[in-house]
Amino acid sequence: MTKRIRIGLLMALAALGLAAGSAGVLAQSRSNRAACGSYIVPRTPWGDPDLQGIWPSNQMQGTPLERPATFGPRNTLTDEEFAARQSASRTQAEADAETVVTGRPSRRGVGTGPPSHWGERGLPQRQASLVIDPPDGRLPAMTPEGEKRKNIMRSTYWHDFPDVVPQHPFETFTDLGPYDRCISRGLLASMLPTGYNMGTQIFQFPGYVVIQNEMIHETRVIPLDGRPRLDPKITQWMGDSRGRFEGDTLVIESANFNAKVGLTLNGNNTPTTGRLKITERLTRLDADTIRYEATIDDPGTWTRPWTVALPFKQQPNYGMYEYACHEGNYGMRNILAGARAEEKQK
Repeated sequence: MTKRIRIGLLMALAALGLAAGSAGVLAQSRSNRAACGSYIVPRTPWGDPDLQGIWPSNQMQGTPLERPATFGPRNTLTDEEFAARQSASRTQAEADAETVVTGRPSRRGVGTGPPSHWGERGLPQRQASLVIDPPDGRLPAMTPEGEKRKNIMRSTYWHDFPDVVPQHPFETFTDLGPYDRCISRGLLASMLPTGYNMGTQIFQFPGYVVIQNEMIHETRVIPLDGRPRLDPKITQWMGDSRGRFEGDTLVIESANFNAKVGLTLNGNNTPTTGRLKITERLTRLDADTIRYEATIDDPGTWTRPWTVALPFKQQPNYGMYEYACHEGNYGMRNILAGARAEEKQK
């Protein structure tokens, strides 16, 4: 069953006989909000906290994954630091507005991506880093196994991140990572800000939550009914997700990852193992904000679990575009052909 058919089936199920209770539930929610003067999370017609909507992470684009070491446990910028981040944002906007650059080197360099004005830019934030645990906002040390796997991972992103991605030849398609090949960004990266296509849309149906990401059109259909997880022998790019509500918070636990995509962080060079487990928490703070938090636990890769957190802001007018990454894409063929041509010149 395709993703589109599966989502359509769930939507049809949700429409059958559920509208009757919606007016009473929503009216009670409005009444409670008016009575106590504080935000009350709205409910779906069947009583779950309502998280539906389009929640792009684009406003947080530009907030680094890891915190500068000089910050220590502080995760909020001072006024001076925030002003510097605003200044850098203005400089980037000026570069993006240029149509022709002459007389000086490109601000971007060679890289693997499009001109800078094709990218999307976030808003300067006071949050110093996405990582909130460990308290210093830095990724924990890797295990010896993790370091070994990191040094043999392959992708085109060593052009953009030469400090974290080993330089390597392009000899076969496996030298291009899953993100290069438009297969998957994987979980967690699918939920975090990136260069573009940062939309995330949440649908809800009785017994299910569906999370659709604009980038590579990833879609997770997450059961809430306590059913057993898939057999450990069955692994998937995005893992196998099971959810539940704890009060107003949606908790999603995912396992059964195939360990082929990693986390596509820091230049697609963050490996994982089949022992990876990711626990996400989504809590609606007000009409326009969801707090997203995810804890990554992979004892085969890191010496301890670590956690990221960021706000998602609802943007009803955000356009979720089709991610037709591989339609007429000659990138892989040309990269491999270019590498063979370079070999003949040596």
